Amino acid sequence: MKPAVVLLSGGMDSAVVLAIAREQGFAVHALSVAYGQRHTSELDAAARVARAQSAVAHRTVRIDLPGLGGSALTDAGIAVPLDTDAKDRSGDAASDIPVTYVPARNTILLSIALGWAEVLGSTDIFCGVNAVDYSGYPDCRPEFIAAFQVLANLATRAGVEGAGFRVHAPLLHMSKAQIVREGIRLGVDFAQTVSCYQADPDGRACAHCDACRLRAQGFAATGIDDPTRYLA
Repeated sequence: MKPAVVLLSGGMDSAVVLAIAREQGFAVHALSVAYGQRHTSELDAAARVARAQSAVAHRTVRIDLPGLGGSALTDAGIAVPLDTDAKDRSGDAASDIPVTYVPARNTILLSIALGWAEVLGSTDIFCGVNAVDYSGYPDCRPEFIAAFQVLANLATRAGVEGAGFRVHAPLLHMSKAQIVREGIRLGVDFAQTVSCYQADPDGRACAHCDACRLRAQGFAATGIDDPTRYLA
């Protein structure tokens, strides 16, 4: 089995991506990043998902993005927007990018994944970015994934020597409903995942942030019950 590094946040999308990588025959090395996000519930969820899906290894790397600031997910002084209609945002202009965007986060996370992949002798990196239920994040676009793959092959010893890195984003063109159905097909236990931007220490969701609303809409569209636990 070829090794692959899978970025695992603990949310529903990355859990499905991990299952896809396993179905494709990869020996999955799950990578989570504690970057100073508002809560650690998603990291606890990532550990559960990695165990449940028999990842070969699960590693958590710590970095200090709050030291840079600029996002509601890393700065307690910036409120997480609640009860907004995420589907109304096209993401075509700078003003459409929500304050939950973490500057350069996916670039940083993929760079760490690339480093571990090179150490493991892996040429495959999986991530859960999605451009259909678009959040307005510039680093969730197909152009970004394509550009990072080029960078990976230019900026590493393995790439220069012809290894041929590939960045897999299997959910890129899926709706949330399609992601739910794919997860059910693959046996993903969505009850283990946490999607909320501001979940409490027990992983209970707020039901009002964009992440909660998009998740709820996806499950509603399928007619499948969402096992998310919400704050009272």
